[in-house]
Amino acid sequence: MALKVLSGSANPGLAARVARELGIALTGIELGRFPDGEVALRLSESVRGGDIFVIQPTSPPVNDHLMELLLMADALRRSSARLINAVIPYFGYARQDKQTKGREPISAKVVADLLERVGVHRVITVDLHAPQIQGFFNIPVDHLSAVRLFAEYLVREGLTRDAVVVSPDAGRAEEARRLSNLLELPMAMLAKRRTGPTTTEVTYVIGEVKGLRPILIDDIVSTGGTIRRGLEALLEAGAQPQAVVMATHPVLVGPARENLAHPGIERVVFTDTIPLPENPGYVVLSTAPLLAEAIRRVHTHKSVSELLVAEGPVDPLFSTP
Repeated sequence: MALKVLSGSANPGLAARVARELGIALTGIELGRFPDGEVALRLSESVRGGDIFVIQPTSPPVNDHLMELLLMADALRRSSARLINAVIPYFGYARQDKQTKGREPISAKVVADLLERVGVHRVITVDLHAPQIQGFFNIPVDHLSAVRLFAEYLVREGLTRDAVVVSPDAGRAEEARRLSNLLELPMAMLAKRRTGPTTTEVTYVIGEVKGLRPILIDDIVSTGGTIRRGLEALLEAGAQPQAVVMATHPVLVGPARENLAHPGIERVVFTDTIPLPENPGYVVLSTAPLLAEAIRRVHTHKSVSELLVAEGPVDPLFSTP
């Protein structure tokens, strides 16, 4: 069964890097828009009987990229692809994964149902905002982690001396714990409460940070407000004004760049799950080797489990330029 990789318009650069890692060319697709903005697409070559991996993060504009993904899957199903694998490095609509108040949708479940309905057989993703979203699917979900990529970078750059790993909230505590274990560093956490639909307030710092370089790790930076408020609380608690901010998905909307320009932040590190402009002023680590290895193992029916859990020594598993 032939392995083919297909890209939507959300992150063609990442798709090209994944294809190079796999030693294959991207499968051709004609993508465009009708005059009223509707998505128009057509596969440029046969996919009959193939094992197809569609690389398409549902990043902003989320609705456009999600619709592209759904239509690509439908086109593949109607073109007799044998297996359709959705590689969604950034899974949008993940913030509403439960009802916190009455009369709210569970958006993540709706997206999961849509993907299954159009014929997707498997999902590969990186650092879901809420890991329980895996349970919304009745198909296999490979939930990869970028924590090891961050750990390898910190070791290469010599940024682990006199440092503390900080989780910005309880939701990211598990990823912070994994990073602290990989680097053998202490861990701290910020306690916060929500003051509005998109605003939070840091109430106190849990753990010792005085005199240490804070390494804040998160899955998403959207407006950057949580990072800025968290950093200010850390500085008040005596942390060094040499913070390293690390996040998998650089959504970066609104005042994000202003918040990340805080003088207490020495370095900002993202991955390429969402494309950034050239020379954005941030360090960008590639997830292409990780995704390519996951695709290779899925295609050859080998175990993906060791890619899912970021535990063990920090010896590089992947080349992370």
